[in-house]
Amino acid sequence: MAVVVGYVPTKEGAAALRRAAAEASVRQTPLIVLDSAHPDGDDQTDDARKQLADLGDLDVSYEVRTVPNGEDATEELLRIAEDESADLLVIGLRRRTPVGKLILGTNAQRILLDSACPVLAVKPPAE
Repeated sequence: MAVVVGYVPTKEGAAALRRAAAEASVRQTPLIVLDSAHPDGDDQTDDARKQLADLGDLDVSYEVRTVPNGEDATEELLRIAEDESADLLVIGLRRRTPVGKLILGTNAQRILLDSACPVLAVKPPAE
């Protein structure tokens, strides 16, 4: 069991990472971070690690993974959640205009529809 989060170095990714870490802490389960901004073998996952270190008040063990070269980040996120028997999958969503709200991003839609576990979609705080 684990909490899995899809991370990109954006305000949406940061919001998802913070919430996923909090959920993992409350559930007392490990956190698995999929950093989809960096390809497999690219050790530039420092941003995710730094943000997790800044959440020092949360007691959570974590692992940061990257997307294997040539693989689809959405498919990899769904695969990890299934392989790890995730309790929860957390993703970040962009705020949208009223017209944009009629359309949900295709990756977010795939995750919401295809995930074998509950999905929590998080928006960043309003500016």
